[in-house]
Amino acid sequence: MKVTVYITPKKNLLDPQGNAVKHAMESLGYYTKGDVRIGKVIEFDMHDFDEDALQSPREFLQELDKICRDFLCNSVIEDYRFEVGSGE
Repeated sequence: MKVTVYITPKKNLLDPQGNAVKHAMESLGYYTKGDVRIGKVIEFDMHDFDEDALQSPREFLQELDKICRDFLCNSVIEDYRFEVGSGE
């Protein structure tokens, strides 16, 4: 099962990279409506919850949330969300 994790700086924190990109875009004549935020995308495959009879879909999502919170994201300065796909 393909998992995509999107990590962005928290809304209340400054994003110097985002500001630099926004200014660069504006210097080229591309104006944005709001702030530009720079984050990261992490993709990986996990075993389907169906493959392991001991794990329910809810437990699968809880485990994925724990991986994001404890390992992939610095929850002090970053927010995250994830999408679970079919693996294609």
